[in-house]
This record gives sequence, C-alpha cells and structure tokens, in this order.
Amino acid sequence: MLQIDLWKRVLIWAAVAAGLVLALPNLFYERVETHNDAVAAIEARGGATEELSAEAGLWPDWMPSGLVNLGLDLRGGAHLLAEVQVSDVYESRMESLWPEVRDSLREEREAVGTIRLQPSAPGELRVRISQPEGMSTARAAVEALARPVSSVSGTGAQDLEVRAEGDELVVTLSEAERRATDDRTVRQALEIIRRRIDEVGTREPTIQRQGADRILIQVPGVGSAGELKELIGTTAQLTFQPVVSRNADPDEPPGIGNETLPAMEDEDVFYTLETSPVVTGEELTDAQPSFDENGRPAVTFRFNPTGARAFGDYTAANIGNPFAIVLDNEVISAPVIQSHIPGGSGIITGDFTVEESTDLAVLLRAGALPAGLDFLEERTIGPELGADSIEAGRIATLVAFVAVLVFMGLSYGLFGLFANVALVLNIALIFGLLSLIGATLTLPGIAGIVLTVGMAVDANVLVFERIREELKTARGPARAIQLGYEKALSAIVDANITTFITAVILYVMGSGPVRGFAITLGLGILTSVFTAIFVTRLLVVMWFERRRPRTLEV
Repeated sequence: MLQIDLWKRVLIWAAVAAGLVLALPNLFYERVETHNDAVAAIEARGGATEELSAEAGLWPDWMPSGLVNLGLDLRGGAHLLAEVQVSDVYESRMESLWPEVRDSLREEREAVGTIRLQPSAPGELRVRISQPEGMSTARAAVEALARPVSSVSGTGAQDLEVRAEGDELVVTLSEAERRATDDRTVRQALEIIRRRIDEVGTREPTIQRQGADRILIQVPGVGSAGELKELIGTTAQLTFQPVVSRNADPDEPPGIGNETLPAMEDEDVFYTLETSPVVTGEELTDAQPSFDENGRPAVTFRFNPTGARAFGDYTAANIGNPFAIVLDNEVISAPVIQSHIPGGSGIITGDFTVEESTDLAVLLRAGALPAGLDFLEERTIGPELGADSIEAGRIATLVAFVAVLVFMGLSYGLFGLFANVALVLNIALIFGLLSLIGATLTLPGIAGIVLTVGMAVDANVLVFERIREELKTARGPARAIQLGYEKALSAIVDANITTFITAVILYVMGSGPVRGFAITLGLGILTSVFTAIFVTRLLVVMWFERRRPRTLEV
C-alpha cells in the first residue's frame, strides 16, 4: 500500500517552502550599480553589492534577503592583467642579506680589515675591504652563507654567487635562485591577491597565473578597474627598523645603508632609519583591530616564531633606544624600547578611526605583496554586456523548460503534470540554494541550469516507465506505483551520483566560469533527486488517496 508518514510529508513541504522563501528575494530586489562605492558596498554587505530598489520596497526586512550574485560575464566588473616586478625581490633580498654579510666579515677582521658598504646596483651587494690581500678569506666567509636552492633538482645549486672586483666583494643571487625566486614571488603574489580580495567578501573572482610573471584578475561587481587596483595595490608593507636620528633633514643624504622617511601623523617630522629591518610583515601571522590603554583604536599583531625570536632579541639588546614601526614608507610610531618584549606580539597605535584600524588589520592580515605590480591591461566591463548574455540565457532556459513541460505532458498525461510541478519547484530550489550559499551565477552557470532542466525529468521517466512495466503484470495501481518507485530508486541514485562526482571534480580542479557551471550542475542534481524521489511521489500519493482509481494510465 502507498503510505507516507505525516512527519515525512511535513519535512518535504517544509524543505520546499524554505527553498521558495530563499529564492523569492531575487524577484523583489533590483541590482543597482555601485561604481565609486563598490568596494564599500562589498564590505558592508559581505560580498553582495545588490540593494533593495526604492521602487520595489515589497520584501519585508525580517525575511531572508540573500541574492544570487552575478558573475563578471553577466554583471560586469573589472579586468586587470598585472605583471609582477620580480626584480624588486632581488633588491630586497640583498638589503636583508647585508647584516649577515657584515657579521661574517667582522669575524675575519684580522684578514680583511675594515669593511664598508658601497653603493650597489639593484640586485647586488658591494662591500669594500681595506685589505685586498684577504679577499679570498672574505669570499669564503660570505660563500659560507649560501644555501641550497630547494626547487632545483640535483646537487651543487647554491642561492648566492660571490666574486671579487678589486678591493670590493660583490654578492648576487645565482641564476638558479633567481628562477626559483621568480616562481616563488609570482605564486606568493597570486595567493596574497586572492586572500586580499576574499577578505572583503568579493564572490567568485577569477585570479589566475598567465605565463611566467603575469596574473589575470577579474572581479565581478567592482565599478571600475581603478577601484580594483586600489583594493589589491595597497602593499601594506610593515617593517620594524632601527632609528638613526629623529627630526632629520629630508633633503640631506641619509648615508649608505640608511633612508629618510616621513612620520605618518606629522608631515614636518622625518626619521633617518637603517634600511635593513629587524622584522618584516612577512613574519606577521595575525593582526586584529583593538583599542589601546586609552581607549583609542589600534591594531594588535603577532609574529611567527622566527619573527618573535628576532623581535625579542632586538628589544633585549636595545633597551633605551628608539625603533620605528614603518608602514608603506611612513613611520607610524617610533617608541623607545623600555624593556625586553618576548612572545612576538605587540600593538600599533596612532591617530586611527575604528574604520581605519579595521582596514589596516585586514591589509596586514592579508599580507604584503612581495613585489610591485605593473598593470598591463585595465578594462571595466559594463553591465550592458551581461544584459545580452542574461537575455540569451533566459530565452534558452525558457525554450528548454517549455519543451520539457510539453514532452512530459504528452508522454505521461497526469503523471507528467506532476513531474512538471516538481520541475518548477526544482528550479526554485536551485535559486534558493544559490542565494543561501551566496554563489555566483555565470553564463556557464546558466548553461548548467539549462542542462539540469533536461536532466531533472530523467528520474521521473525511470519511475514512470517502471510503473508501466508493473501495470503490465496485472498488479493493482497502488502496488504498481509502490514497486515503480522502489525498483527505480537504485538506477536513479547510481546515475546521479556519477554526474555529481563529475561536478565536484570540475569545481575542485576548475576555476572561474568552470566552477560556475559545476555549482549549478551539482546543486541541480541534488534538487532533481529530491523533487523526483520525494516531491513527485508525494504528489502522486496525495492524488491517489483522494481519487482511489481502479485503473491507472501512465
């Protein structure tokens, strides 16, 4: 006998109602352009830059209001092609190497004499020694600092090359290390750009590596390429550098190995700092907005074990001396070290607002770009391009939808009508789930929905054909319906599991538009199975309980 428990019926209709409620906001909301305020809107709404239209005003505030985000091909947005300036890393690497070179040569002072840092070309380090006859000793001491290049197969590949030019020792990166550094820098920049965009909630950006040193960036919903550059171009490079002098003359040369930087809070104050930092933002593991002891907005930070050790050692050895906290070539603060600061944690204070401290924490937490970016292509894609795609997708969906409805009605009569009702609910459930998870709908995603429309009735076709077979064995209508669903279940599950696995693989391995297709396909499979096994069956059972037919036509 056909029987579905009351609690099961309640759960089925509750799931359908929840899907409809989640999908309905897409009919009452209108998408508005954000242009200059795009980034602010993204932050304020956690990734959705849609707002309630002033004319609409029909959807109550206490109801779910999640919307389906539109991708770059449907909604417009910003497109950038950036080239990573990998040569910047060479220069930074040489600057950070100087303290180690200095310390190693000091241990050989008797053989090499006094040492002096000399003006150097980008990507090299030049050191003059007063006793050229000790050059071989100096060279051996610096070569001892070299480390194997881990990314190069084989043995003997070192990261440093050391040569002598008269009384000067020249240190550069080896060719193997340059190749490894280039690859590492681009991969790091790629990840940091991805994290920085994700931090402000932008949905489904396309961030891909192109060639050896280029990165393609496409973000839907951002009003212009300039806003996207502003979002990812902020380097947020945090360093802790020793202070040589305060109230320095900005026009006076700071000396070799030093630099002059302005104070953030006072444009008339300049500091002369040692170029080599004690700790950098690369060793920062966390940053959070907070308040200082006076209740003013601030940012707390924490270093990794390497940074914590260096920070602790420096503060222990320089009690009573000032040091500078530098952010993007501006001195935030230059406090005097009062005591040893172990643990690698601290706080950045300044003339911040709550919003500024929050933004600063986000940028620091997202990391510092390892090198500068040169933007080769900048395009703002207008929403009018998406309008054509949306219209074409809408027509394709409607044609497929109507064709399936007509086919099912002509082929299975009343049972086809039940399948059509389930198909309509299926589409609503797909949009409800897309709104719930905040997924992005792209043009390939629309193709996935069209494909789902065609596949959604497969399960019902299997069931209805099985019911026809059971009716031929002279079984009663109730028994035929029951056996039809029971015997078709395994085939339905097996067919949809294989397709769902394919959708999962596409999502994991793909990116951008491929993921958009995989999301709608995967969700469509789940909703199709649910509507075929539960919703359609419940409709058939409810009809059968009311009519109690003696014969059945399918």
